[in-house]
Amino acid sequence: MSDTPDLVIAHGTVVNSFGRQQAHVVVRDGRIDRLVNAAEPVPDANRVIDAAGLLVIPGGVDGHCHVAQITGRFRTLDDYRTTSTAALWGGTTTIIDFGIPRDARETPLAAVLHKKELARESRCDVALHGSVVQWDETVPWQLEQLAAEGVRSVKMYTTNRGTTMADGDTILKVMREMVRLDGLTYIHAEHDPIIADCTGQHADDGRIGIEHLHRTRPELAEEVSVKETLAMAEYTGAPVYFVHQSTPGAVDLVSEARARGQEAYSETCPHYLTLDNSVYGSVMPEWYACCPPMRSPQTVAALRERLADGAIHTVASDHSCYDLTQKRERTDDIREMPHGLPGVETRMPVTFTALREAAGEARVEDFVEVFAAGPARINALPGKGTIAPGFDADLVIFDPAEERVVDGGALHMGTDFSPFDGRTLTGWPAVVVSAGRVVLDGAGFHDPGPVGRFVPRAGFREHQSAAPSAPIPATQATC
Repeated sequence: MSDTPDLVIAHGTVVNSFGRQQAHVVVRDGRIDRLVNAAEPVPDANRVIDAAGLLVIPGGVDGHCHVAQITGRFRTLDDYRTTSTAALWGGTTTIIDFGIPRDARETPLAAVLHKKELARESRCDVALHGSVVQWDETVPWQLEQLAAEGVRSVKMYTTNRGTTMADGDTILKVMREMVRLDGLTYIHAEHDPIIADCTGQHADDGRIGIEHLHRTRPELAEEVSVKETLAMAEYTGAPVYFVHQSTPGAVDLVSEARARGQEAYSETCPHYLTLDNSVYGSVMPEWYACCPPMRSPQTVAALRERLADGAIHTVASDHSCYDLTQKRERTDDIREMPHGLPGVETRMPVTFTALREAAGEARVEDFVEVFAAGPARINALPGKGTIAPGFDADLVIFDPAEERVVDGGALHMGTDFSPFDGRTLTGWPAVVVSAGRVVLDGAGFHDPGPVGRFVPRAGFREHQSAAPSAPIPATQATC
């Protein structure tokens, strides 16, 4: 058997969240074999890709995707083949989907096992979150089975009564179980009584069309729910992760909890960093139907500041692949239309552009932290988010200067629009390597087939305590 490495990415600037160095990256059998100082000769390999003048960063980890999701009478139009292909086009090499029960007849365990079976068609690696809607005596056993499957997080919604909402008793009891099982509690935080009342008042006044979405779900509803959930997490000792935070107030509540010693994390999404509520007055407001909704320009600017300051720990897409036909079916009533945006493919350039705008000049290390390293570490994904020997060879040759105008119709997400259509974004992948395979380069996309692996996750605290120290020294460079 040949001892020649499979691939070398030569002469690039290797950027991790903790620093950078000039190096040749040597890949063997789907893993990073070693980093060789760029002053040394390029090692022999079956393929050499020259990355001179570009950056080499870890493949992205998108911790919040909804694939083939059924909610009520709507189903997203993607499958794992489609979403994983779009992810790779966008420099993301690992996605984490949700096993959310489709209705009261499907158990949390069955929902996850169903998604795990569907994920066999994935082109990139996949992990899963569980979800609990209603507590019963079988839930502890089901959570144990999920942990044995490598599913170590559970999402619960504090809103959406009648479908996915979990009541306070359920949330608290699940938090206790996640502490016992060394897991992580995910929370969609919006205060349901406030939202239900506000939406009802708007419906009574005849202001229930999509153009009024942002008025029916106030910032207060999000922040009250975050505050209540943090109290339950403090009471139970549970680590807690808040998805798609859209207000600086919500982020600040998490920061204050962390200062008190709580294990709490803030996620936001590209659309909350770049789009404001003026979109609901546009000619196509249905493009922007999501919950929480877009916020005021002042809120968006303040959220970007939190990103630049490091108060936001991850940026995830919250990818939900509906098309415009589904969106337009009930634009007259936001209670009846599907909410969610496609975004797994555009997460890289939107996030990098937002970070650059917030900070003046973006440190790529900070971008790597929220795009890859932070999601991998917080979600206890072994082998992900870092370029170092022994880690998975998930790599992106990244051009931080490349500008492209988004053409929603030319993307690969299985829908017919993008909320970023027509926007000029900076920072795109030139080459993508997934598990050692070159899947995207100057010649286009090279479909690797259904080779994506299901990634079992470690225990939350076990993984945090075992996280290795930085293998290369940090530098304070910008790009």
